[in-house]
Amino acid sequence: MTERKPPGVSFESFVDKQIRDAEARGEFAHLPGAGKPSPAVTGTSYDELWWIKQKMAREGLAVLPPTLALRKEAEDTLAAAAGAPSERVVRRLLEEINVKIRDMMFKPRRDRRWG
Repeated sequence: MTERKPPGVSFESFVDKQIRDAEARGEFAHLPGAGKPSPAVTGTSYDELWWIKQKMAREGLAVLPPTLALRKEAEDTLAAAAGAPSERVVRRLLEEINVKIRDMMFKPRRDRRWG
């Protein structure tokens, strides 16, 4: 796209020509997701932050307030404890989550809300 727009040619027709030329060269032939709907379009309602959510999911990131993150971790721990091979493993899992819960309970409220 180093070509400059010639004088007297409208910007729209200049851009359209560049797109047509790129299509003719096959530059759009093998793009990822070709022939599939955009992930942002497949949902039932429009979310203007879809791309951020998609990036976070791809990177394995989650944004939860600390108290909700701890609640999710406690639920995951209970599920892991249900499938644990021995009582010793269950006790270790529960002790670890209980320490985190106690720490959260005794933190000042301001720290809990703002992490």
